[in-house]
Amino acid sequence: MSSEFSRRDFLRYTSASALVVASVAACSGGPASTGSVGAGSDKDLITAVIGYGNDQSWDPTQTASAFAMAGITHIYEGLLDTDPITREPYPALATALPADLNATSWTFTLREGATWHDGQPVTADDVVFTFERVLDPAANVLVGNFFKAWLKEVKKTGERSVELVFNFPFPDAAPRLTIAKIMPKHVFGAAGGWDAAKGGKAVGSGPYKMTAHNPKSNTAFEAFAGYNGPRPATAKRMNWLTIVDAAARVAKISGGGAEAQIADNIPYANIDRLKQQGLNVEGGKGMNHLFLMFNTAAKPFDDVRVRQALHYAIDRKKMIDVALKGHGTPSSSFLNEGHPDHKRAAVVYDHDPDKAKALLKEAGVTNLTVNLMAVNVSWLADCLPTIAASWEAIGVKTTLEPQDTAALFAKMDQMQDYQVVAAASNPNQFGMDADLILHYNYVPDGLWMKYSHWEASKDAKDLFRMMDEATREPDKARKTTLVQKYLDVIAEQAVLYPVVHTELMTAWDPKKLSGVRAQAYPGINLLQAKRT
Repeated sequence: MSSEFSRRDFLRYTSASALVVASVAACSGGPASTGSVGAGSDKDLITAVIGYGNDQSWDPTQTASAFAMAGITHIYEGLLDTDPITREPYPALATALPADLNATSWTFTLREGATWHDGQPVTADDVVFTFERVLDPAANVLVGNFFKAWLKEVKKTGERSVELVFNFPFPDAAPRLTIAKIMPKHVFGAAGGWDAAKGGKAVGSGPYKMTAHNPKSNTAFEAFAGYNGPRPATAKRMNWLTIVDAAARVAKISGGGAEAQIADNIPYANIDRLKQQGLNVEGGKGMNHLFLMFNTAAKPFDDVRVRQALHYAIDRKKMIDVALKGHGTPSSSFLNEGHPDHKRAAVVYDHDPDKAKALLKEAGVTNLTVNLMAVNVSWLADCLPTIAASWEAIGVKTTLEPQDTAALFAKMDQMQDYQVVAAASNPNQFGMDADLILHYNYVPDGLWMKYSHWEASKDAKDLFRMMDEATREPDKARKTTLVQKYLDVIAEQAVLYPVVHTELMTAWDPKKLSGVRAQAYPGINLLQAKRT
């Protein structure tokens, strides 16, 4: 692509790991301790364990990294932000919610006295700067996919006031605004500013400021004394450790001398033991899922019957019972069953090996061999043997190739050939509405569509037109009908489609930490948590 947002950038904001540039040290104030024995007794410090990599992009306009997105929520603010559990919007940098959700122009006044972590005032110029980045077709940033259809422009109307001009009424815009974290123009508008953001430089207006960033190790925070917003810091300091290995992650929060008070991405097999130790272990059901993505440029995966056959072959019940210990649901739509717009799709891939064999026969495919590349997220890796056994049962020879996420997507970034990929995703990191969720994966010129080599097909173009029609529909009931119609198409085509939706588990010590709420998407939110 000719845009600034190249496939190389994809590695910086997906779950794929990326290299972190040397500019981090300049913004971090030097390295911090990555954790030490006895840290659990410091009541001014929350030590958290994040089960995802910390060597990915910290650019709020680009990242989908679970670690970075969780940290960004504590460092930056949107005009509006949303509660991490209810997802209801509330004024953040703005002083009030929009009065009319169906209007085609919203005006906002910025909070008086709001300052950046470097002491400079937050101004309307910063808001315009941020949204110019979001809407810039040359930059083509990730979060732009959630704004470009409905947001025409953002204009400065005063030193602390802005106007958002819409292309058409879009009532779902209020919670979307939390995605556009306002960034200081004087920092990131400077030469090399966006590369520094990708590498880990973070200067926000939120309740916590970053004090250290050590990729593959930890990120440290401290309360920002200048914050005057609605959700102030509740701890003086935080240290977030990145521990991808499941056993090491659990060990960090286990036992009387546990260093950490909270950990996310808890393995299902450890839930009972942690509860017996007195920890709270709670989950959230949402869009977290294992999906298969097919390379439709590689035969025979250009044939929808082959893609469908491989989905019908998978014994999802066995996968849920054995690998997920009951903490999963077979996908009956792209949306999870608890989503308000969920409807059982016209095509549902219930376990049916006979139908799978018949579809392969109808497609004229025999002696099929599949190499399944996969990310090495612990719960997903546990699911791979069930997929392989299911495909072998219908006569498809299967090789499993789990690997570091960065390595997998580096191959795809280089447009190396592949057949099928299994990976984990959760668009709920960005929001809850169906239009947003589907535009994370299914969008023209989007990288998922490029990786699947499907976006130029007639079926894809027809789908994109259906999605655009739903986006522009202001009536909620009619919008839901249109969304469910195109969800049927996505299910039938099975280009990128969930196998199971899973439950994410968070554990914390209630004797040391209060105010925690488990969320249904990766990461944690500690804006209302307190050390006890």
